[in-house]
Amino acid sequence: MKSNDEKVAIVGVGHSKFGKRLDVSINELGWEAIKPALQDAGVTQKDVDFYSLGNFGYWSEEILPAVTIGEYAGLSCGSLKTEAACASGSASLKIAVDSILSGNSEIAIAMGIEKMYNSPNGTIIELIGRAGNYFWEFENFGMTFPGYYALYATKYLDAYHSREEDLCEAAVKAHHYGSLNPYAQFQKETSVEECMKSKYVSRPLKLMDSSPITDGAAAVVLARGDVAKKLSDTPVFVEAQGYASGTAYMGRRDDYTGLEASRRAAEAAYRKAGLDGAANNFDIFEVHDCFTIAEVMAYEDLGLVKKGEGIQLLREHQTYRDGKYPANLDGGLKSKGHPIGATGISQAVEITKQLRGEAEKGRQADIRKGRGLQHNVGGTGHYAYVTIYSRGD
Repeated sequence: MKSNDEKVAIVGVGHSKFGKRLDVSINELGWEAIKPALQDAGVTQKDVDFYSLGNFGYWSEEILPAVTIGEYAGLSCGSLKTEAACASGSASLKIAVDSILSGNSEIAIAMGIEKMYNSPNGTIIELIGRAGNYFWEFENFGMTFPGYYALYATKYLDAYHSREEDLCEAAVKAHHYGSLNPYAQFQKETSVEECMKSKYVSRPLKLMDSSPITDGAAAVVLARGDVAKKLSDTPVFVEAQGYASGTAYMGRRDDYTGLEASRRAAEAAYRKAGLDGAANNFDIFEVHDCFTIAEVMAYEDLGLVKKGEGIQLLREHQTYRDGKYPANLDGGLKSKGHPIGATGISQAVEITKQLRGEAEKGRQADIRKGRGLQHNVGGTGHYAYVTIYSRGD
């Protein structure tokens, strides 16, 4: 096992307000996250050796955002844009971590950004359908992004004798914690009844089961362990990252109640970290809840509970702050928002704040084990990244 001096740690975090951000350009939005991250780390642009940016970007005003944002932010180091659909932020984190582990950098920035409202809603939805899923299935059968997750929801609810109201419990939890998060897109609580009354997007998934279109940015400053200890009293180490890809052809999938890529990514992360699984090793979880069914499947794919028992965690409120497995205490993708390229880094920011004990009132988990787990999916299981973090102590 590596010593902490040889590992990579997060020493600074920054986060923009999520939502409809027509008040800023993509470069200004990026700086909204980079500036506080640099200040938090106590470093300047000249100290940064490498910079990676997660961005999906089909709908944006800028096709080379790593270059333009880096220039606007005063970063003169080398940069790279990463793309792994909704997991682009986690891919950006991997690239920045690897640049330090390889010895090419001492300090790096990983960020993610998306300006989805640059295009009309219909265009955005079509582009997600085309690029987030499969050209031929979209073109020939009209499948949409919600449509794919609706297949999973239909199968899951039938297989495990669950109800749409159970899925709505995930939305209620998300909006509760989103109401406490000043960076969240939606800061209003909801109820199961209100969720059930929302219109169907793709049955059985309703509008309130779905994450929104979002603009936003997030950034983390990373440093080699020995450097991190000089910069921060509370470095948060990236202990391990597991990643996997799933088939791009839905007909080849033999399980519609979970995502194989998530399971394989989780197994790889646990193995690299020397842990026996998720159930008793973590204080805080960030899971990919682009739709409420995705959150339920994540609980099971990560091994928190057995197949078919994820819905019970929602019914019993076991993923609330005072529950057994606190998850998405920032509001998740559902309430905080889902700016596709920024989501993975936003999750990293949240876990860092939680492990430091810096989350806002009403959102802070009880940190005893000193570890957090992040789960980030691209597409409908095309990509999956599972990242394990630990406090410096």
